[in-house]
Amino acid sequence: MALSTLKERVQARAAVVADTEEIRHDRADDVEETPAGRDHDVQQFRADIEAALPKHISVDRFCTVLSQVLPKLRKCTPASVRQAVITCAKFGLLPDGDEAVITADDRIATFLATYHGYIELMWRSGLVKSVVAKVVYEGDEWEFVPTARVGEDFVHKPDLLASKKDRKPLFAYSFAWLDGGARSEVATVTVEEAEEIRDEFSKAYQRAEANGKKDSLWHTRFPDMLLKTAVRRMAKLGPKSAELRALVAVERAAEEGRPQILAAIDPETAALEAEARRAARAAEASQDVPASRLAVKTRGRAKPRRRHRDKNRKTRR
Repeated sequence: MALSTLKERVQARAAVVADTEEIRHDRADDVEETPAGRDHDVQQFRADIEAALPKHISVDRFCTVLSQVLPKLRKCTPASVRQAVITCAKFGLLPDGDEAVITADDRIATFLATYHGYIELMWRSGLVKSVVAKVVYEGDEWEFVPTARVGEDFVHKPDLLASKKDRKPLFAYSFAWLDGGARSEVATVTVEEAEEIRDEFSKAYQRAEANGKKDSLWHTRFPDMLLKTAVRRMAKLGPKSAELRALVAVERAAEEGRPQILAAIDPETAALEAEARRAARAAEASQDVPASRLAVKTRGRAKPRRRHRDKNRKTRR
């Protein structure tokens, strides 16, 4: 359900900020868990889901998928679960592990899109016809010649009979065929590059390493995260929809430990807020002009007026 008036957007923004403050406070070590044996109730989120979910996605289907996820979030704070659910619904991605996931990270529920989720948003934008994303393993045949013509610049022949368990991934690649027949550049990400990105930016990976659980997505689904890194890199090379830009901002917020739901604000509302901030800064700057300057300008304008009035008086006489 779109927010059609400024008043509605302001009200929604106020509610989000209130939830954000709750999420920040809930990061304390003494947060109470949902009582053992009790899960978050999917029905308590239904109204929020229906308001955020695109019309082409069934609310019942989303809730059915979510009901399988909520038991895994019982240790997460209620406010973080709510904001993760709403953010996931806003993008119209199912938290089924294929399009998106909602993970429990340090008692905070976090929404993350998979590489399939990114591809879904690219396809949904109408700017992209198809996306190719694959991992190249040891034993595969491949050739990459960036200066060759499109269609001949990259060739990958996977060894379909070899088991992936016995082979080491080398790199992931991704490219897209755009509306109109053009093709994007081929984006590649080596395992070493992906590990450097992971080590620097993924707070979930760092915590999983520190506590010894090794249960982050980088630990449990490394090939998928390698593919996602390639898809995100490719997305920077082609046309970007507002929804895709918002998804990147949402995931960056998760990496930096900020509430995701603030980054999911629609572009129109974000533009209004930016304009309001610029107007406020301009108003503050105008008050910083020294009073003496104003007085000089006032006297300068007044003198011609007095001369003009004197001239009129002489004319009457």
